[in-house]
Amino acid sequence: MTDLPIQLDKHRGMIAQQATELRRLRADVEANAKALREREHEMETHLLAAPAQNWAEAAEKAHYLLSLFATTPAAQDPRRQRLIADVLKDFEILSNGSVG
Repeated sequence: MTDLPIQLDKHRGMIAQQATELRRLRADVEANAKALREREHEMETHLLAAPAQNWAEAAEKAHYLLSLFATTPAAQDPRRQRLIADVLKDFEILSNGSVG
């Protein structure tokens, strides 16, 4: 008898192994998506808690909204993608005084 764990996946067929791997990956993706939704909710709650106190805070709120918009079909036009990128760069320059 050995204390080493038995790798059961090695004793199953390739199709069964692939199916198991897909189930594991799907579970990871679903868990990550749920965690992302929770972090987004937390971020939005924070952003809604009070009005911006300065331009940097206002730019941060706009940055968040533009990032959300950038993932929508309406924002997939190359001109809009460039405009979003330019505005985000402008916010960074105006908030920090330099490009990072």
